[in-house]
Amino acid sequence: MTHIENFLKLAADARTRTWEIPVAEVHAALAQPGAILIDVREDDEWREGHARKALHLSRGIIEFEIQEHAADLNTPIILCCGRGRRSALVADNLQKMGYNNVVIVAGGFEAWEAAGLPVERGG
Repeated sequence: MTHIENFLKLAADARTRTWEIPVAEVHAALAQPGAILIDVREDDEWREGHARKALHLSRGIIEFEIQEHAADLNTPIILCCGRGRRSALVADNLQKMGYNNVVIVAGGFEAWEAAGLPVERGG
């Protein structure tokens, strides 16, 4: 099995324990009190473009820094990555940490951009 196949298998397993929402439902999800949208991609991907008003906590640091942004384990957290795979891994970990209101943007930033939703560059 190749490296990418191992990663895809890991992400597929995490998806069995996580929930996705269509990009069309993100606006409603963000209307929940205290909801935050977090982009978990790497710095270079973030600078190339990200959802407007998203917070950037890359997959490598989010578990260390999430409490600064979501001290309440009931905080509605919407995760976004490139296509939804890394978000599944992060969602799975956040749930293991006790967060109980975590969802993934189905299709990730690719779907966000394809839907014509607001994008910012740089940062």
